[in-house]
Amino acid sequence: MVMAHFPGRQAGAGMNYPPIPHVPLNEKVLLIPQKVPGSGGSPLLLEATLFLPDGAGPFPLLVLSHGTPREPRQRGKRERFEAQSWVFVNMGFAVIIPMRRGYGHSEGSYAEEEGECDQARYYEAGMASARDLLATVRFMKAQPYIDQRRIVLAGHSSGGFASLALASQGFPGLLGVINFSGGRGAKADKVCDPPSLIEAFSRFGHTVRVPTLWIYAENDTYFSPPLVRQLHQAFVRKGGQAQMVMLRPFLYEGHDVFFDVRGLDYWTGMVKSFLQRLGIYGPPARK
Repeated sequence: MVMAHFPGRQAGAGMNYPPIPHVPLNEKVLLIPQKVPGSGGSPLLLEATLFLPDGAGPFPLLVLSHGTPREPRQRGKRERFEAQSWVFVNMGFAVIIPMRRGYGHSEGSYAEEEGECDQARYYEAGMASARDLLATVRFMKAQPYIDQRRIVLAGHSSGGFASLALASQGFPGLLGVINFSGGRGAKADKVCDPPSLIEAFSRFGHTVRVPTLWIYAENDTYFSPPLVRQLHQAFVRKGGQAQMVMLRPFLYEGHDVFFDVRGLDYWTGMVKSFLQRLGIYGPPARK
């Protein structure tokens, strides 16, 4: 059993955070089978972290997807998002954090290559991510403690992009998507091939048929507000439902508003409101 304790939560920026209860996260590490064409008869195994509320369930499921470090050597870490997961576990969700191929200790080579910077293949990279997320969803739906009818996808950076990519394919039980600072192709000084990124979001919007919540910050140096507005416009023009929230500047880097525990107070309330509108959290709506 892992208890939620968040070092540094009181630090920085003059913010006064309330104490966070020490609640059980009931952490487990799972191996999720992923059948990839051309890999032979045996499936690859994806490393994943599972956090569960107390009790037998069935619980609604949140599939929480990680981003992509700019340095490939940093992809070997198993992401746990302990503080962020606590928010959702405290709302009654089972939280699964799969490490996609090429990350953590998951088997298989990195599958999200984007190609040349001036001719990026973002849509294809997103579809590669989506295959790993779909394998995770199918595995978790087979578990007796999961409510197959109540599933939410969420992710940060390329994980937000991957969540929209999977939502564009659709599957039974999906109710919504939370996109934290989502995108791909951000280098140290620019975003490679913005038109291709805009096109990928447009293609997602054409077939995503569940509500989505987009959370970005004004001082995100990875995906600037003007570019984010273009991504949002491309998505909704094709029929996608997207509530856009542009947060005030977060510390020194807005792209970290989800990743940094000091950002919890920035987004927790709006996420709860979104999930309440989906009917997946909070008291039932009055008839």
